[in-house]
Amino acid sequence: MKFYDNPQREYQEEVAFLEQEDEVYKLVLHNDDVNTFDFVIECLIEICKHTLEQAEQCTILVHYKGKCTVKTGSMELLKPMHEKLISRGLTSEIV
Repeated sequence: MKFYDNPQREYQEEVAFLEQEDEVYKLVLHNDDVNTFDFVIECLIEICKHTLEQAEQCTILVHYKGKCTVKTGSMELLKPMHEKLISRGLTSEIV
């Protein structure tokens, strides 16, 4: 029997992931003229669980591009992070 006699979907996991993508939100950090690079990096490591490298890259992107997606996930995951960033004086939004 040849493989084309009984076609199977090879990438079922990818299809399932794409179907769930509608539930993925983005936590976006915006630039400001108040907070230092070091403070923002520290917040991203502590609140968003970034590595040092991730936090540095996001901070640079925020500085030069005006904003950066710092985390993606469910609303339940992102809302507490958003609230903590805001409480530290950072500007973020969930989109």
